[in-house]
Amino acid sequence: MFSGCPGTSRLKTPTLEIKICPVCGSEIELFSTDIQVPCDKCGFVAYNDIQSCISWCKYAKLCVGEELYNKLMNKEEKTEE
Repeated sequence: MFSGCPGTSRLKTPTLEIKICPVCGSEIELFSTDIQVPCDKCGFVAYNDIQSCISWCKYAKLCVGEELYNKLMNKEEKTEE
């Protein structure tokens, strides 16, 4: 698994999303180039929304692993039907 998203290297400025940790309520800063970020306070791991990029990114299978990639692709196919 990559430490950052290689598919976003074409972006000039990463975007920032603030998520609230469901365990301790702290803010977790998640940049568009991050795949996952642990909460600084409790260690809970927050993930970027990868559902949207797996359908087009050539690195998707490498990023999320073959098992999760296949699972997400199957879920996406079912929602299109």
